[in-house]
Amino acid sequence: MVDLHIHGLGRWDITNAPDEAVENISMLYGSMGIKAFLPVIIPDELGRMRAILDAIKRVIKKEPPGAKILGAYLEGPFLNPEYAGSLKKEYFLSPTPQALQRLIDGYEDIIKIITIAPELPGGLKTIEKCSALGIKVHMGHSGATYKEALEGKAAGATGITHLFNAMRPVHHREPGITGLGLLDKDLYVELICDGIHIAPEILRLVFSIKPLDKIIAISDAIAGAGDLEGASYNNEGRLRGSLYTINRARVILETIGISHEVIEMVTCRNPERYISEQRGIQKVAG
Repeated sequence: MVDLHIHGLGRWDITNAPDEAVENISMLYGSMGIKAFLPVIIPDELGRMRAILDAIKRVIKKEPPGAKILGAYLEGPFLNPEYAGSLKKEYFLSPTPQALQRLIDGYEDIIKIITIAPELPGGLKTIEKCSALGIKVHMGHSGATYKEALEGKAAGATGITHLFNAMRPVHHREPGITGLGLLDKDLYVELICDGIHIAPEILRLVFSIKPLDKIIAISDAIAGAGDLEGASYNNEGRLRGSLYTINRARVILETIGISHEVIEMVTCRNPERYISEQRGIQKVAG
């Protein structure tokens, strides 16, 4: 199995002591039979985000004998504060070429995915810049309408961060970014398959609509996962991550009648193929 979206595991949190956290997540996931993972960095001060990128880069070079570390995933900071979820919106930034360069300069080789809200002023240009760099863009933490999300796809976005969670919901007169994720045949969608973030019935709906080769099961696991079970909530009662590892996806998907072959697709083959697609590296233009 390959987990493309994880924040922590056991007592390890990538935001805190990232060197030790990433290395220990590698060891723990390896002991669970997980093949590879992508550690996620959440919005923070730019200097802090870059320090975590540096830590991930160091650990990748060490090649710890556990699950492979695929690079880094930036969940922001170019996000819509109205759809912050449990993330700290005081660290969100307006998407500009200058802010992008300050964030990623020197780490283009390890950054695999970045989440951007396409409706923000400058969002489409920033998606284009990231795409030109070979960094995959997922749309998320977003209030984008269907049209705005479609424009994000046209600018180069290839996926959607944890579909349904922290984004404009489907409305019968405005499908929104969630509707595009369901209906589009090209965009990949991340699904938190813990049975809590998305109701099993909605998971079944997604699997009946979406091309199966465009679904990627993720854990969205945080510190405590693997030791505790369930979901974690912040002080405002918002879901802030899963306390289940990616192994939970197998259990949940089996209970809703998804075949073993399809489960293998969405937990193993799809994420591995998606993250391995060819990337080109350029410099960020002003």
